[in-house]
Amino acid sequence: MAHIVIVEDDLSIAEMLQFHMQEQGYEVTHFADGEQARCYLLKETCDLAVLDIMLPGCNGLDICKQVRSERPELPMLMLTSLSGEADRVIGLELGADDYLTKPFSMRECVARVKALLRRSQVSRGQQETTVNERFEIAELHIDSGQRVVKLDNQRIELTAREFDLLLYLVQNKGRVFSRNQLLDAVWGYSHDGYEHTINTHINRLRNKLKRSGDKADFIQTVWGVGYKFDEDESNAVMPS
Repeated sequence: MAHIVIVEDDLSIAEMLQFHMQEQGYEVTHFADGEQARCYLLKETCDLAVLDIMLPGCNGLDICKQVRSERPELPMLMLTSLSGEADRVIGLELGADDYLTKPFSMRECVARVKALLRRSQVSRGQQETTVNERFEIAELHIDSGQRVVKLDNQRIELTAREFDLLLYLVQNKGRVFSRNQLLDAVWGYSHDGYEHTINTHINRLRNKLKRSGDKADFIQTVWGVGYKFDEDESNAVMPS
């Protein structure tokens, strides 16, 4: 039974979230105060966090940043206002796996939570049961079993979702994927209007995989289509 932490100070929304999550059989812990939630998430065990951005004590963006730095494997779903596009982008840049815009349907929220939990469980299972794949592209080294990425022999710290996205692109190198195809393959759903999720994760990956002074990029943008991984770094282009 998955344990979900809900951090939301609007009690009506929190109660609805708690009801629908418990209806799915999940264990739920709720916090209305950001600081209390931050301390809990850094110390206790859970399987997923649902974070509102505007919170008393400590806002959701600060919580996301701190928790992500210490628990890179924890899936996090951000809740943002309809007008808070900047908050959505910042949340994704700080390491949130996905976001929902208020007002949202509980049915969609449950679907997102299920998808994140399913992907997290698959990632853990892959570490334990799958044949270890190793990739070496130029100075980039990827170990799928250990979930380790190194560039120029320096370890690159990736979130669980960043690693899954990179691994999927590398396993299918040269193939072009649309944003919705990547959402479906890596996040477990595709939904128009959530391109920020892919765009931000791609940008974070590019920044982390870029060497000092190097303008080339392993991940290419194919204009009007999507993204692909090019094993020949000499063909790589500047990120968009």
